[in-house]
Amino acid sequence: MTLTETRLSDRPVNENDLLVVRDLRKYYPITRGFFRKVIGHVKAVDGVNFAIPEGKTLGLVGESGCGKTTTSRLILRAFDPTGGDILFKDKALGWVNVPKLDDNQLRQLRRNMQMIFQDPYSSLNPRMTLLDIVGEPLLVNGVASGQELKDRVAELLRVVGLRPEYLGRYPHAFSGGQRQRIGIARALALQPQLVVCDEPVSALDVSIQAQTLNLLADLQEQFQLTYLFVAHDLSVVEHISDRVAVMYVGKLAEVADTEELFLAPLHPYTEALLSAVPKPNPRLRSKRIVLQGEVADPANPPSGCYFHPRCRYAIDRCRIEQPALREVKPKHLVSCHRAEELQLEGVPA
Repeated sequence: MTLTETRLSDRPVNENDLLVVRDLRKYYPITRGFFRKVIGHVKAVDGVNFAIPEGKTLGLVGESGCGKTTTSRLILRAFDPTGGDILFKDKALGWVNVPKLDDNQLRQLRRNMQMIFQDPYSSLNPRMTLLDIVGEPLLVNGVASGQELKDRVAELLRVVGLRPEYLGRYPHAFSGGQRQRIGIARALALQPQLVVCDEPVSALDVSIQAQTLNLLADLQEQFQLTYLFVAHDLSVVEHISDRVAVMYVGKLAEVADTEELFLAPLHPYTEALLSAVPKPNPRLRSKRIVLQGEVADPANPPSGCYFHPRCRYAIDRCRIEQPALREVKPKHLVSCHRAEELQLEGVPA
């Protein structure tokens, strides 16, 4: 059996990786009747595989409802997965399988896995000052208290570009961009290894988006952070990601290095997403690919490839046989039967 034929979930762990996700699944039961009989499942995440090396960024993209946010919460074990493995190289515990940890181990692990939330307005408690918000992780975990706590929170505010004099202020006194910086400071309080960024710039103005992305990139270099960057804007993902994973209806359609994916996509869905990326040079503008129909229902997906009802390249095999995620080129994985024969259009980096 060749490497390209080997199941991704069977491959050994690479010691350069920090996070390895194998065959991750999350099914929500559909019940009916007085006795709540289970008549089906919503397959929000269905067999996802990827890895993130230490100090790198994986961009996870797709349409709304594709399962990318659910995937990020499964990794943090905010939700318990239905199946699969989430392997994490914790600096204290070593390699651990997150779904199998007990409460004490999970509490220790979460010091090294933090999240930056999408909405900078609802993610901050309006009744708490910046000292309380940013210092809470330090206080709860017994890392600092008293004057030491104030000093550490002040330093965190400096790191994210805010003034230490803001310690006693409440969130309502800050703009959206400043609030997101507060959320970033809170995520960095315990010096985590992995930071999950759940669309951290989608609620911000374009100019503020650029500032926040540059801040995240600087912090990654300064603290050797590893990011899982969830987004639906490919131009944002291109700016910050080393690799990109494209999701569609709970499954991965394509995974590749950022430049490779943008220049030479192998999946028709990726091609359609890239056609919507704004291009500043009018000479490089290509025709927008408008997908027909609706996104497949994860509770009742179509047979074969989930994307085939909207794909202009679909053949009979696509309607019958579900494609597996396979390595077509070195480090370039795709779940499409016709990946080798199609010549799809990308966008210049």
